[in-house]
Amino acid sequence: MSTQTQADAPRASAGAGPLLRLRGVTKRFGAVQALADVDLDVHAGEVVALVGDNGAGKSTLIKAISGVGPADEGTIEWNGHNVKIGAPGDATGLGIAVVYQDLALCDNLDVVANLHLGREARRGPFMDEIAMEREARSLLDSLAVRTLRSVRAEVGMLSGGQRQTVAIARAMTGDPKMVILDEPTAALGVAQTEQVLALVSRLRERGLGVILISHNLADVFQVADRIEVLRLGRNGGSYAARPDQRQAVVAAITGVSEDHPAVAPAPAADAPTTHDDGAPA
Repeated sequence: MSTQTQADAPRASAGAGPLLRLRGVTKRFGAVQALADVDLDVHAGEVVALVGDNGAGKSTLIKAISGVGPADEGTIEWNGHNVKIGAPGDATGLGIAVVYQDLALCDNLDVVANLHLGREARRGPFMDEIAMEREARSLLDSLAVRTLRSVRAEVGMLSGGQRQTVAIARAMTGDPKMVILDEPTAALGVAQTEQVLALVSRLRERGLGVILISHNLADVFQVADRIEVLRLGRNGGSYAARPDQRQAVVAAITGVSEDHPAVAPAPAADAPTTHDDGAPA
């Protein structure tokens, strides 16, 4: 179950229930228990950062939420109703979008084509390029994106921050209620990171629930409302994203503190070392 602290963050909507609620989520890969009894709440208009070392279970938890790797045990509530997410289509139907670290963009296509990939507008037997360009501009304007000089630019020629922006914008074409971002600032420069974090803040302003996976605690504390720590497949603590909580978050991630330098929680199960997705190393 979730480890509570006195530094629990205030909810985004006082009195309102969470958009997403997980209780007792467990996932096994043979003898390896990647997740054990994990709880998580995410509210609309809230950025929740999911942090932890490699092998903590972050990727496995996201796969359970997105339907890529359904949980073996536990319950999932969406807007207060019990739901079953057994496949990616189930998550998409609820309004959950995921932007993975590899972005899955087509470098040889322009921004417009990437935003409409698989959902192209048509006029008779032909693609309606004018309508798609108009919709692309409207979407980017609604997200206050100012870093793309042209929606007809080839994606392979864009910077890392611009590519991340296109990937996030594409996730928004399905009008989701929640967006999961997997390491959105990895390998980005300072200016590009600021652009992406500003976009994350705008998603919150639009009332979306956001789950942010990141190893960069500076980014986490800059944009998140609440920080949820996973350690060895279990809840490691819930913290407000305030500067005075940084040391506590680091201690929860590593299992080491000044008071207890050698203390670490028991693993979820006696099992070989695993990657973050739960597969044996």
